[in-house]
Amino acid sequence: QVQLVESGGGLVQAGGSLRLSCAASGSIFRINAMAWYRQAPGKQRELVAAITRGGTTNYADSVKGRFTISRDNAKNTVYLQMNSLKPEDTAVYYCNSEALTHSLEAIGSWGQGTQVIVSL
Repeated sequence: QVQLVESGGGLVQAGGSLRLSCAASGSIFRINAMAWYRQAPGKQRELVAAITRGGTTNYADSVKGRFTISRDNAKNTVYLQMNSLKPEDTAVYYCNSEALTHSLEAIGSWGQGTQVIVSL
């Protein structure tokens, strides 16, 4: 099993910044891709940013140039630096990982989510 714990959400004014963290723990042999998704009220969950183990990144068009995803493989942790936040970034942000356990089982996992609220 793999557990993901997010932190760093909160309330911020438009134009401000937040940094989200997500730490993975459990029977982890290797974590491959890690990603951040978000879900706003009444909307579907959407991909915000993803990063491979080697550091290749992918971003939603709506956050390009404002958000940066990074990871620390030694700590099994992924980060999301969010700058120039807008009210439309308000959502619950979820961490996702694709991991290989010590028993060589491929597992996809989700965190519990962290709320980000951007006010005018």
